[in-house]
Amino acid sequence: MKTIQEVAKQFKVSTRTIRYYEELGLLHPNRSSTNQRTFSKKELAKLKLIFRGKRYGFSLEEIKEMVLLFDYDRTGIQQLERTVEYGEQKIEEIDGKIAELVQMKKEIQQLQGIFTEKLATLKGEMLDE
Repeated sequence: MKTIQEVAKQFKVSTRTIRYYEELGLLHPNRSSTNQRTFSKKELAKLKLIFRGKRYGFSLEEIKEMVLLFDYDRTGIQQLERTVEYGEQKIEEIDGKIAELVQMKKEIQQLQGIFTEKLATLKGEMLDE
């Protein structure tokens, strides 16, 4: 069992962040006799999933659904099905962003060529004067 300060240090986040996830219902830490939050391995595993989900761009609502599904279905099947579904959506979203960025790169390269030619022309005209 770890205290909230230990968990915050481990994950390099503020204690406020951890309390916020608790407020959202993502975490359910135990309480000590002095009412201090204590985090089990299960809660630490949930935090790892939360941070991984955030890193991959999932919303907290999506993360909550994926993380908490295991509490309702101990086989893990529903959790994995939902995670696969969200993953497929995220891949489609990323593919769209990549296509957009590739197009943007092409446009910038075209403009770069035009501007480079114009610059050379202008410099050449200045040398002729």
